[in-house]
Amino acid sequence: MPAKGRKPLASSRISSVIFGVSEDGRSYVSAASIAAVPETEIRARSFFEHRLSAHCAGGVMTAFVAILFRFLTGAGATLAVWWILVAVFQPPSYMLPGPLEVAAAFPKNASFLLHHAGITAFETVLGFLFGIICGAMLAISVWLFPLAGRVVMPTILVTQALPVFAIAPVLVLWLGFGMSSKIVMAVLVIFFTVTSTVYDGLRRIDTGLLDLARLYRVSRLQELFVFRLPAAMPAFASGLRVAAVFAPIGAVVGEWAGAKGGLAFIMLQANARGNAEVLFAAVILLALMVLAMRYAVEYLTRLMVPWQEET
Repeated sequence: MPAKGRKPLASSRISSVIFGVSEDGRSYVSAASIAAVPETEIRARSFFEHRLSAHCAGGVMTAFVAILFRFLTGAGATLAVWWILVAVFQPPSYMLPGPLEVAAAFPKNASFLLHHAGITAFETVLGFLFGIICGAMLAISVWLFPLAGRVVMPTILVTQALPVFAIAPVLVLWLGFGMSSKIVMAVLVIFFTVTSTVYDGLRRIDTGLLDLARLYRVSRLQELFVFRLPAAMPAFASGLRVAAVFAPIGAVVGEWAGAKGGLAFIMLQANARGNAEVLFAAVILLALMVLAMRYAVEYLTRLMVPWQEET
């Protein structure tokens, strides 16, 4: 501690820490390479760290602007191709309506479309949350109990081999036409993706970390929570990004099999009445929902694994 009124000329730091085992079998920890750091260097580092944190705070807005620009560019290109196809081939409006006709259908049926889009969004979010929780818990259980995993994993593979259109009517028969069957359908669609990615991440760990765990003779649970779960977070984040795309598809497939509401319910009703404008409006809302889900999960996973740099 420097005397009052005096400024420290330098501060010390520990540049490396050594773990090892002595000849009598006891573990030890020693600090090495103690060096002096000038006070001016410390101030410079504090300045740059402050600027970096400010840059990260502004990075959210930059990322949002970049995503918005990509979305508007893709939407503009899609609308241009759509308009050219309608202008060149001039198909009947009940087969392929023009962009202006579909755009006019939104204000006419705004409350109707938003109500059913909210139902599908609710089913999707709940299915996504339940799917990632159940998938992650199953992956952890399979790693903790390998013998049980040999029985459970083949069963999961069999369920994934069945087409979702074959499972959806059975779920409607068992759970009814309400939201329950659609939520379960979304869970089943993303369940295997989350389970496989988390389980693969738990098995792939740096050997140096395993040596450190054996050095301190940690239990299996301590090894899981201290070493393996942090190492599996990047794989878990990848699974979430994939699941965010397929969760709305699972909910819509469940609605196609039988529902009282939702975007698929609108599609079926509009298709039966030859109302292609409303049908395309529902498809556009579903596409926007998938994009919003994907970008939201991608942003959250970046916060989840900030040490994983994108190249």
